Amino acid sequence: MSESRSIRFTLYLCLVCSILLTAAATGLKPRQDANARLDRQKNVLKAAGLLPEDQKPTGTEVEALFSKRIRAVAADAEGRPVEEGGDKTLVFFLKTDSNGTISEGYILPLESRGLWGKIYGYLALEADGVEISGFTVYAHQETPGLGGDIESRSFQQSFTGRRILDENNTFRGLRVAKGKASSDDPHSVDGISGATLTGNYLSEGIMDVLKRFEPVSARFRAGEGDGYLMKETP
Repeated sequence: MSESRSIRFTLYLCLVCSILLTAAATGLKPRQDANARLDRQKNVLKAAGLLPEDQKPTGTEVEALFSKRIRAVAADAEGRPVEEGGDKTLVFFLKTDSNGTISEGYILPLESRGLWGKIYGYLALEADGVEISGFTVYAHQETPGLGGDIESRSFQQSFTGRRILDENNTFRGLRVAKGKASSDDPHSVDGISGATLTGNYLSEGIMDVLKRFEPVSARFRAGEGDGYLMKETP
């Protein structure tokens, strides 16, 4: 085979491979998107306490439970439920009873800076607008065995029962401590050994989301959480 034919053959081969790879990636994208959506639904359910860690439900079961017990809703910057076509400044999820008529809590989407990239998860609160009921992380780029332990069950479970207000009903938020949290501090959780920066960044992200959604939390504390049930987001 001459040198020119060899070059043409190589170029043709590269072109064919490129086309095949593009076709494969395009064909897989819908499935990848569906899997990502299902993973987010699982994490919302886990944060809401509706999907125990030891359960391994099928995708169909996850979607059915999500559809039955979770509502996507929105509020404006003042926490008011958004009318159709309104300003959806704050988008979050409601945990409802089995009939979908009573709000049992709410779940906030978390996007935080991390050491090596973004941290994505969900932070759930009780219907009293004060107590944390769950926390999950579904995507991050932190170092395995160090900051990556934010996805561990023990770390995530430590958020349950923490409070965002003090005894005077003053907003305190929630933070990841540098080391072990004080036993009499209900506004912090134990940090992860060797991952101080990850903890600092996650603290900032958590405080940011709690402050942004404080108008929503205030409405729950006033007993107005069920008002969001009438404004489900399409």
